[in-house]
Order: sequence, then C-alpha cells, then structure tokens
Amino acid sequence: MKMAWGITGAGDRMKETFEAMKALKEAHGDDLEVEVFLSKAGEQVVKSYRIKEDLGEYIGKVWVEKNANAPFLAGRLQLGEFGLLLIAPATSNTVAKLAHGIADTMLTNAAIQGMKVLIPTYIMPVDYREGTTVTKLPSGRELELRVRREDAENVVRLEAMEGITPFEKVEEIREIVERHL
Repeated sequence: MKMAWGITGAGDRMKETFEAMKALKEAHGDDLEVEVFLSKAGEQVVKSYRIKEDLGEYIGKVWVEKNANAPFLAGRLQLGEFGLLLIAPATSNTVAKLAHGIADTMLTNAAIQGMKVLIPTYIMPVDYREGTTVTKLPSGRELELRVRREDAENVVRLEAMEGITPFEKVEEIREIVERHL
C-alpha cells in the first residue's frame, strides 16, 4: 500500500510519531510505501526536532508545501495514487480549518479533496481534549499546555464528519495503517 503522511507545525508527539512510522516501515518493508508531505510550518518543526533528514532516509520521499496545490497532493489523492492519508501530528489550526471546510493549505486541501473521493483520512490532533497536556520540546524539556475548549470542540466536529477519523494516541497509528495494508 502507498500512503501519504502529512506533518503540520505541531511539535507535540513529533518524535514519537516519527518512531512509530519508522517501525511500520521496518516491519512491512516494500509492502508499505510512504511519501511525507510537510506543511511550511511542519518543515520548521522537523528541523527543530532534527528529524528532517531521517524522514527521507527511513520513511520515504519528502515533499515541502509551496502553496495549497504544490506539491499537488490533492490531485494525487483524487486519482487514487494513495490508499490512505495520515496527518499526524496536527495543529489546532489545521483541525479548525478542516472542521470548518477551509482548504487553503496543502494538507487541508488534500484532506478535503481526498474525502470527496473516499480516501481514508486519519488525523491526530495535538489538542484532542480540553484540559492540560505535557509536551516535550526539541531540547527535551517538558512544557505544560492548556488545551482550549474551542480546540477540543473542533475535534468533536471532525468526529461528526464523514470521511475523516480523528484519533488521540500515537500507538493507534500501527493499527490504522495495518488495517489498510
């Protein structure tokens, strides 16, 4: 199976998500082909966490957003080139845009257009439920953050939408991907 992995500007669980994807590639070899699509902010995040080069070495081809249609992930999804779109981790900005049908970035455009042709679309919002969460900064230091009610409500909106499945934990990625192999 060939899948598209989108990375937004969220650093929360970035290293863990990378390790989960790396383990999947190691476990499935040529049965799993992955192309990585970085939003503009996603590129900054993977550089900060020092994994940009590792993405190309361990995961697959890496593309960086130029605009909402470049690279043309949406078109490739619509043509059936990918069997799955995974966006993980996803910022509250990306989640809010999807929850309200705004397709003005490469990843939001791809998700909305992919849903129109029934491409399984999964998203791991970093602000999944209201309350507090602890994230690990690129330095390794922990930072406690508040998840706003409004951000958690956008996840609920995604859960009600047809064609997109939000999920909370990095550990769910293996099951999601293997379900589509």
